[in-house]
Amino acid sequence: MSKNFDVVVIGGGPGGYIAAIRAAQLGFSTACIDEWKNEKGGPAPGGTCTNVGCIPSKALLQSSEHYEHAGHAFAEHGIEVKGLGLNLGRMLGRKDTVVKQNNDGILYLFKKNKVTFFHGRGSFVKADANGCEIKVAGAAEENITARHIVIATGSNPRALPGVAFDEKLILSNTGALAIEAVPKKLGVIGAGVIGLEMGSVWRRLGAEVTVLEALPAFLGAVDEQIAKEAQKLFAKQGLAVDLGVKIGAVTPGKKDVTVEYVDNKGNAQKAVFDKLIVSIGRVPNTIGLNAEGVGLKLDERGFIAVDGDCKTNLPNVWAIGDVVRGPMLAHKAEEEGVAVAERIAGQHGHVNFNTIPWVIYTSPEIAWVGKTEQQLKADGVAYKAGTFPFLANGRARALGDTSGMVKFLADAKTDEVLGVHIVGPMASELISEAVVAMEFRASSEDIARICHAHPSLSEATKEAALAVDKRSLNF
Repeated sequence: MSKNFDVVVIGGGPGGYIAAIRAAQLGFSTACIDEWKNEKGGPAPGGTCTNVGCIPSKALLQSSEHYEHAGHAFAEHGIEVKGLGLNLGRMLGRKDTVVKQNNDGILYLFKKNKVTFFHGRGSFVKADANGCEIKVAGAAEENITARHIVIATGSNPRALPGVAFDEKLILSNTGALAIEAVPKKLGVIGAGVIGLEMGSVWRRLGAEVTVLEALPAFLGAVDEQIAKEAQKLFAKQGLAVDLGVKIGAVTPGKKDVTVEYVDNKGNAQKAVFDKLIVSIGRVPNTIGLNAEGVGLKLDERGFIAVDGDCKTNLPNVWAIGDVVRGPMLAHKAEEEGVAVAERIAGQHGHVNFNTIPWVIYTSPEIAWVGKTEQQLKADGVAYKAGTFPFLANGRARALGDTSGMVKFLADAKTDEVLGVHIVGPMASELISEAVVAMEFRASSEDIARICHAHPSLSEATKEAALAVDKRSLNF
């Protein structure tokens, strides 16, 4: 006899496990199905984010930043390091430990919240108004039923046409996190979040990194002023970024990869890399769901079609996160997971897409929320702008990291904050104040009038808000 639940979540990534926990908190009998395995074959919930994405990349970014500081920045602080060495195996081992701690933490949260966990792949057997039947293909195959299904199956890396990932020479984010020796020459196709973060890690550890980007502008989704500042800083670090290129043949050899491309001047080029990271986006993961078998509708790009409440075309079947429209961000998936669980309970879960923050965890970090200056111009919105450089911030000077700036954009008439953009130290943390301000529809004057601790990096946020009315105090 199959086990019956009120809610079954397919996928244990950030959206899925959070949806399951919130559903259980609301009193529903809840199960979560996830097939990720650790190296011993055991369960490893957390999805791409925990296993081969956000968490391990941040671990390596932190470790590689320590290494670079020890080799260069520490001397300025009077700290002399002699005989600096790199134990890459230990660094990768620490990354794996951080991942496992997060895996185990999710399993603990399932137990704490009485969520039943199934280790395997979930797929639809049937779905109608009377409920859904789901097959779990794991160590032991079994079928379970539920009144509500939440699909949270995430996304997969997009490969170059005709060039499959082998995770040895041609790497996705998975292989980029597990290179066993620092390559002399590393190629990266795609100057997005993953490409820049992984390129930064291996550049710090000693690789000569070349990033090839098809678009003519660097970080086109970022505020143009911030993107130009970031590009200048990356170039100074030695991260080569070639824009407007057209990738041709990619030919793997025995120990290297040859990439043929046309540069932005129309000249044919050829580069040979020891490893090649391909980071040209991600595609929704509906593999093995049996979507067609139960009539689950997909859109023209392969995403599960949902309405504004994350409802699919099937009764009581919902979908969230990377597998549906919207930004492919872990925290967006989490918010949708909470909202869907609350909607199932008859509440009014809400996700404000206008206040979802974005972060690139390079050094300097890049973070933003709301509209860019170019978007406001295109929309014909009258606005005021204010900027403040970290060069004039006392805490940044003490840290020894004065690169970048904070930028505020506010409505010219109402002064409501329309967007905040940061490139500089701890931008990922500083952006939260802007998110809160925009959620409460604050004005730049509101931020400018709030007392910020001194000395702190957050004072740069206050000063940028002051600069909207051209009354910055420290610059």
